[in-house]
Order: sequence, then C-alpha cells, then structure tokens
Amino acid sequence: MIDLLGTAAGAAVVFAATNIDDIVILTIFFVAARTTGRPHTWQIVAGQYLGISALALASVVVAAGLLVVPDPWTGLLGLLPIALGVRALRGSDDDAPATVVTGTLGVAGVTIANGADNVAVYVPVFRALGAADSAVFLLVFALLIAAWCAVAAWLGGHRKVVGLVERAGHWLVPAIFVAIGVVILVSSGVLGALVDLLG
Repeated sequence: MIDLLGTAAGAAVVFAATNIDDIVILTIFFVAARTTGRPHTWQIVAGQYLGISALALASVVVAAGLLVVPDPWTGLLGLLPIALGVRALRGSDDDAPATVVTGTLGVAGVTIANGADNVAVYVPVFRALGAADSAVFLLVFALLIAAWCAVAAWLGGHRKVVGLVERAGHWLVPAIFVAIGVVILVSSGVLGALVDLLG
C-alpha cells in the first residue's frame, strides 16, 4: 500500500520547486499568442506536456540505470534559448513584439532546455520510488502541467503584462530568452567543463 496523499504532496512539491521558472516562459508564450497569434494556445499546452514528459521519461530511464546523462553537458541545451532569442532580436522590427517560438516543438525544446537541470532532481527521486509511487508522481506532474498553463494563460492575459510586451516586446522577450540560456549555461557548470576540456 502507498500513502497516496503523502506521495501526491511530495510530487507537487518536487514539481513546483523545479518548474517555478517555467511560469515566466509560459507567460511569455501566452502573451505572444495573444499579441502575434503564434504560437497557438494548443501548441503551448502540447509543447509543455511534451517537454515535461520528455524530462520525466529521461529521469525514469536514468533512474532505472538504462541511460547515463553526461552531467554537466546537459547545460549546453542553454544554447537553444540563446539562439532563439538572438534570432528573434535580429528578425524583429521596432514596433512589433518578437515571436521567439512559433510551434509545439519550439515550446517543447525551450521547456526541455530550461528543465535539463530538473533531471538531476528527478533521478534520485524516481530511483527511491517504487512503481506505484512513480505512477502517482507522473499523474500529479500531468495535472500540475495543466495548472501551470492555466496560471500562465491568466498572467498572459493581464492587461499590464500584455501592454508591457506590446511596448517593449521586440527586445524584452528575446532578451529574457537569452538571459535564461545564459543562466542555464552558467548554473550547469558546463562552461567550467569546457574550459577544463580545452585547457
């Protein structure tokens, strides 16, 4: 028998602690959907589910000993949001909000890049859980992805947030993505690993 409520609460804490920064990214996507029409709302939700599912699945596989994640090299995924941000900066004009991501795979890619460090947290958690507890964790994760999207959609529909993006989105949104990528690179330790490799 498993402690269903206790396991579900633990899953909620783990999810919230590792995905709080996703709210910012999701909000940007929902504002973009309202102001530019891209990505579509369903693509944001689908991309978020796809990205988080990929992270959770990778964690389960690593926890089972079937795959080794070369840490800190996952930090190189930080190059993705940097590239998207730079591309949006180069391709946007001074009057229109920048469109950083236009589809489901783009949303999923940014979610995976931003959550690559989540694997380091999820792996020991799934390694310690049995099959039933792991299933509860994955179910709670699925429910909380929907909650995260709902919160971000609400924030993305707030007049002040939309107004800010409409005024400064041509540089602000790409700059946020570049900053996210830099944080991923720095916090992962991959830059130090590259220096050691090249040195």
